[in-house]
Amino acid sequence: MIYQESQGKQFLTSVHHYFDEAARHSTLPPGILEQIKICNSVYKVNFPVEVNGKVEVIEGIRAQHSHHKLPTKGGIRYSIHVDEDEVIALATLMTFKCALVDVPFGGAKGGVKINPRTTPVDVLEKVTRRFASELIKKNLIGPGMDVPAPDYGTGSREMAWIADTYHTFKYGETNALGCVTGKPVGQGGIRGRTEATGLGIYFGLREALQDTEILNQLNISPGMAGKRLILQGLGNVGYHAGLFCQQDGVIITGIAEREGGIYNPNGLDVEAVFQHRKESGSILNYPGATNVERSLDLLEYECDILLPAALENQIDESNAERIKTKIIAEGANGPVTQPAEQILLKRNVYILPDLYLNAGGVTVSYFEWLKNLSNVRFGRMGKRAEEASLKRIIDTIETSTNKSISAKERQLIIRGADEITLVRSGLEDTMITAYHEMREVMRQHPTVSDLRTAAFYSATEKIAVSYLSLGIFP
Repeated sequence: MIYQESQGKQFLTSVHHYFDEAARHSTLPPGILEQIKICNSVYKVNFPVEVNGKVEVIEGIRAQHSHHKLPTKGGIRYSIHVDEDEVIALATLMTFKCALVDVPFGGAKGGVKINPRTTPVDVLEKVTRRFASELIKKNLIGPGMDVPAPDYGTGSREMAWIADTYHTFKYGETNALGCVTGKPVGQGGIRGRTEATGLGIYFGLREALQDTEILNQLNISPGMAGKRLILQGLGNVGYHAGLFCQQDGVIITGIAEREGGIYNPNGLDVEAVFQHRKESGSILNYPGATNVERSLDLLEYECDILLPAALENQIDESNAERIKTKIIAEGANGPVTQPAEQILLKRNVYILPDLYLNAGGVTVSYFEWLKNLSNVRFGRMGKRAEEASLKRIIDTIETSTNKSISAKERQLIIRGADEITLVRSGLEDTMITAYHEMREVMRQHPTVSDLRTAAFYSATEKIAVSYLSLGIFP
């Protein structure tokens, strides 16, 4: 019998390989590198839930990869395919992702083995609340300990249930809402969180498409306008990433989903396709588009940008040679396997790694956490004062120049920053800064030839500072 690794094990092996590749370029002591690499703790629990008069045993997992900073941070996914290795791999990615974009969290991840699509809402609520209570009992959740968020199969509804359960156990705790992020706005959430990951992908892509040094190597012109993009996944991440890219002139030529794909070389309207799927239950048979029976086949169509925003391991050794794109933008976690990446890099494909590109979610989650700890909406105290100051400047300009500004222009100029403006501004700055930090690593270390290795290297050096500052390592 030939032993075959599970997908979760393969995923974890790939993550460790990427870290090892970056560590080769580091001068940090081996002991610190080993501490940074290893997963600090994993909690597995099996708990009973009553379903239709019968008791079912549900498995839950929470991995806290690194405690170099607290709290740890990472989503909870609901999937029948959840396994320990996958959760550890995702928690490991979260550690490096947070460090890369300067979000002061350690990495964590959770999973519950359940199918959210076929499970009744009342059962999902029971499972969510029971899993949350199990974490609370072990002090594995809290605004200063571990802060979950939505992931595959979960959303703001589940986060609201977790927050409510936590508050029940910790009644009167001032910062209780900070125990989880991704909540509805009315229950302590933050404006801009829904589209955060997709918008972060757009900001990252836009920055890469202004990098003339790289663009010259790819023989591609600067800017978003006119670039042909194929999108895999029309969930929250894929939808918003596609929407923001399209608004900046990108032509979405193909969209792939579970049921298949659609293609139109003249472009697809992301919003219209999304509504079509909402009404018909499928993206197939969208007017003016050609159906593609197997969604994975669409990834092999020619384009400038390929954006896999669904699940891991979508591009592997079996199809890497047939990928016809210049840039792969990893919207999902681990969509390109390690062997496939080696093939793609040899073919001069520029890969924007998941570690960087989908960090918009955790960045805005950080903003939500800060909002919950401060117990005040961003912009509440400064918006009107900013508008009053800008109004005085405009009035002075009009008086001194003897020229008036139209009411519309005045309104645009004197508008103070509200919460969503501040959130998007902070996200934009984060993505731009992180991109240039990775590129600087590549310039300072000529042996680092790809962006993923640069990302892991940058993150590793930042994490090491936390350990070295403790004074317990030489």
